[in-house]
Amino acid sequence: MFKFLFIFFLIVIFVPPVRRFVFWLLVGRQLAKEQRKANEQFTRRREGETKVDYVPPTDNDSKLKGGEYVDYEEVS
Repeated sequence: MFKFLFIFFLIVIFVPPVRRFVFWLLVGRQLAKEQRKANEQFTRRREGETKVDYVPPTDNDSKLKGGEYVDYEEVS
């Protein structure tokens, strides 16, 4: 059993295609799944659509009313 594990370990370390395949089995499928999921979220919006995340509340009790001006004198 130990001999089999040792040979498998050597193959995985020294043979790049086997190493890539083992990495794909362990990590690659999950990575590809996450990429597809993110791509679906990105492409759901129609082209040219604008998304507004935050709209500030309107403050109807404003201190400044239209038509109020400050007088000033021109200094020469």
